[in-house]
Amino acid sequence: MDELRPRPANSYALTPVGFLDRAAIVYGDCPSIIYNNISYTWSQTHRRCLQLASSLSSIGLNKGHVVSILAPNIPAMYELHFAVPMAGAILNTLNTRLDARTISLLLCHAESELLFVDLMSVSLVNEAISLLPSSAKPPLLVLIADDDEVLPQQPSPTIHFYDTYEGLLEKGDPAFNWTRPKNDFDPIVLNYTSGTTSSPKGVVHCHRGLFIVTLDSLVDWSFPKQPVFLWTLPMFHSNGWSYPWGMAAVGGTNICLRKFDAPTIYGLIKKHGVTHMCGAPVVLNMLSNSLTNMEPLKNPVHIITAGAPPPATILSRTESLGFVVGHGYGLTETGGIVVSCAWKRQWNLFPATERARLKARQGVRTVGMTEVDVVDPVTGMSVKRDGLTLGEIVLRGGCIMLGYLKDPVATAKCMTENGWFCTGDVGVMHPDGYLEIKDRSKDVIISGGENLSSVEVESVLYTFPDINEAAVVARPDEFWGETPCAFVSLKEACCRIPTEKEIIEHCRGRLPHYMVPKTVVVKEKLPKTSTGKIQKAVLRDMAKAMGSSRASRM
Repeated sequence: MDELRPRPANSYALTPVGFLDRAAIVYGDCPSIIYNNISYTWSQTHRRCLQLASSLSSIGLNKGHVVSILAPNIPAMYELHFAVPMAGAILNTLNTRLDARTISLLLCHAESELLFVDLMSVSLVNEAISLLPSSAKPPLLVLIADDDEVLPQQPSPTIHFYDTYEGLLEKGDPAFNWTRPKNDFDPIVLNYTSGTTSSPKGVVHCHRGLFIVTLDSLVDWSFPKQPVFLWTLPMFHSNGWSYPWGMAAVGGTNICLRKFDAPTIYGLIKKHGVTHMCGAPVVLNMLSNSLTNMEPLKNPVHIITAGAPPPATILSRTESLGFVVGHGYGLTETGGIVVSCAWKRQWNLFPATERARLKARQGVRTVGMTEVDVVDPVTGMSVKRDGLTLGEIVLRGGCIMLGYLKDPVATAKCMTENGWFCTGDVGVMHPDGYLEIKDRSKDVIISGGENLSSVEVESVLYTFPDINEAAVVARPDEFWGETPCAFVSLKEACCRIPTEKEIIEHCRGRLPHYMVPKTVVVKEKLPKTSTGKIQKAVLRDMAKAMGSSRASRM
């Protein structure tokens, strides 16, 4: 068999972009995008993406060029996930919650050739462009004018727009022969990390990696054909965990929305018969704490959560409303979810609290991943499967990023010679082979020589009836070195502010003594990153500024 080698017919480059061609044939007359009063079919979406790719190609954008977009989950954001790589270019989705300085830095770092700008972000981009260094070439600007929604009047920009989104699209050829990648490993997207523990890094993924993670995500969640998918997960957040391409693969209906709150979500679920959605635990918290909809859903809605370890209490409350919650784990560097809490039928017989506890674990590798482990950071050996021994979570598989743009040192640091991607997340491996995240390595609190998981303390805080959000960080302590300091916000329905003593006593009955917060700070809101994660770095600085704790040594 040695003479049997790869040939062009069996080694053609894999890409998730091709799912759109198939969707136009199989699901051509079926709805692809619904946004307010706008509705497209899959054949229309296919045509629009080809036209847009043709126009991008005609103005000289092709292989290696970066095309950025600054927009919420509107149709243009979805279409550009196909149109940009169809032109051979690299898609860069920018977070709409970033400030002008950060956007300027990212545009410069990415060397973006063109930037699609949502009408609501014109002022922000105007400022960002003004902050570019004189040596940097400003990108061409294309305005996305949202004609279907009445938007606040924007100040007249001093910047020049090359064209509008629809104007550029109309100039394109619907019969355009789109540019397929020459190689599996050609870059397709450039995403920037949220920067929760450091400065944002430019994560580059290839066509092959996103093809793998897209199909893997569909299989792992057992997606049916033609689901109705509500876009509560920002597409700028790791390309919506690969589901823009996934929805084309299964002919789903994409319900786009500019912004949302709990009433909006419940209204769209009822109006469109939503079957699936995604979101960080903050979205689950929003849904379960809503005062407008306390009745269970008429039909189950599948929701997958990731991005931060969800407290078991929030999982339990959300499922009591009729949501079927799945829990997974992934990073910007993996392109989507690569570890999921694969559910076992026998677990359905357990009490609700036990089911929620099991589901709060991140789980096992998805079928498309090669290996997942928790290892000792010093020896590199697997930790004991006892659910107690902490180690670093490491991954290997085909959807791991190519590396960090212009940062070979950081790339080499996290992608080891023995074939592991080191996540920087601290976890344990349970006896049944399911892993559970305990913390980011920088968030572990060391009190009196004991390693203390802030996530574990937060899970107990969430069981306090009046607490809406909780985060635990280290506060300096002149005796113990560090002690847990809890920052909490309260639910809207809270009638009175609980005392620090009440919250501490609640924790004391549920945690080992050394894990009980010695300080509790009640705030109106907790600071969050642009992707909705609680900014523990900010809270650590606040705790440090409070000075050394003088709590009892007992």
